[in-house]
Amino acid sequence: MRFAWGYLKYKCWPLILLAVCTGLFAWVLTLYELPAEAAAYSGLLCLIVLVTTGTADFFRWRRKLLLLESLKGQAALLLSLIPESQNLEEAVYRELLTELDEDRRTAVSALDARIRESMDYYTMWVHQIKTPISAMRLILQDDESERGRALSTELFRIERYVELVLSYLRLGGGSTDYMIRQVDVDNMLRQAVRKYAPLFIRGKVALELRETALHVLSDEKWLQLVVEQVLSNAVKYAPGGHVKVWSEGERLFIQDDGVGIAAEDLPRIFERGFTGYNGRMDKRATGIGLYLSREICRKLGHTITVESELGKGTRVTVGLARPYLEVE
Repeated sequence: MRFAWGYLKYKCWPLILLAVCTGLFAWVLTLYELPAEAAAYSGLLCLIVLVTTGTADFFRWRRKLLLLESLKGQAALLLSLIPESQNLEEAVYRELLTELDEDRRTAVSALDARIRESMDYYTMWVHQIKTPISAMRLILQDDESERGRALSTELFRIERYVELVLSYLRLGGGSTDYMIRQVDVDNMLRQAVRKYAPLFIRGKVALELRETALHVLSDEKWLQLVVEQVLSNAVKYAPGGHVKVWSEGERLFIQDDGVGIAAEDLPRIFERGFTGYNGRMDKRATGIGLYLSREICRKLGHTITVESELGKGTRVTVGLARPYLEVE
């Protein structure tokens, strides 16, 4: 029915013209005192011809419209799939589409080139900056003074930010270096806690790490990055407090008793660049960590949610269930 009404609206002028011409013929014949039935008979014959040809044209038009609708939503519109032009107007539209498609391809190619250049530059920069960081760590490793420990802590933060930049570049570049296999969650948690031990010690944050006995399908490197980001936030916003890590089923919980998150900020904490009230208090906040965590979980098929109350702490839940994956 939708196609029929659409076709009648598209082809209404021939019907109107036929009715007008039939009326004119009848009026002229009446003026000459001739029978008007002749005009009605001629109009009926013309209507039969119009309906016959119109029916064939309708099915041809419907077939073309269905083909055009099937092309909607495709990532790249292939002009070769568009039906051939039936008249001059359609030919002009096709030429315009061709020009627009060429402009789009040129713009996309230029943008891809700029993105590749930027990624190559920043990737090179990240790898180059690791050299002076390693040198500084060697210099500080024998310095057991308070000043040396403070510098080592700040150097660790620099390393974490560098790793975050590299992860951001890889994720934004459509990296496919995922290795999905059985991951020992307890072993992964121990590695993350051992890595962040200096921050826990310096921040005087107590840690309660419970055995999970979980083995889940995931990518250990990327999943550990998510856990490390959550632990980093817990240490940052719960100085002198307590952090608890445990599991229930295939859900991993990381909870702190820190400053918490304002209720109005909770819906936006996973947005890229959003820092919220806590971020504005901490001028070093970038608003990238939780965004990366959500994107990593999405790509791995996991989930991440946050519950928090201002002044009472935050609980992060990472859903690790992936029933549709197969082990490598």
